[in-house]
Amino acid sequence: MNYELLFWGSSTDSIKIFKLQKRIIRIMMGCRRKQSCRELIIKLGILPLSTQYIFSLLLFLNENKNLFAVNSTIYQYATRQQSNLHQPLANLSKYQKGICYLGVKVFNKLPPYIKEEGDNLRKFKRSLFERKVHLLATRIF
Repeated sequence: MNYELLFWGSSTDSIKIFKLQKRIIRIMMGCRRKQSCRELIIKLGILPLSTQYIFSLLLFLNENKNLFAVNSTIYQYATRQQSNLHQPLANLSKYQKGICYLGVKVFNKLPPYIKEEGDNLRKFKRSLFERKVHLLATRIF
């Protein structure tokens, strides 16, 4: 399911795969068809598809931070968002669903203490899980 998730994770077909993921979880746990998967996902300790997509976006952006401009290099004014990555202008919804645009949007919504730990990949991953990446998914999408 994680194979090239960055490229197909925002497509409309990802809903079908998410439904399959929930169906497999219900089969594994021996539950009824209509039972909620939220508790089962927490019990198994796995990430839902949308959360895996956000997590892979954040890891990609953290590894390739040098490819993106910071607001302080573009604007001369000191603002609260000067340490955020610059959000590129986009009119096409296809571009807005892409890695660069959506990745910057998600990364800028992270708390500052998680962004600061971006230099150490292990600490960055740990702080994302402590912050519960799945909560970020509900706030962004």
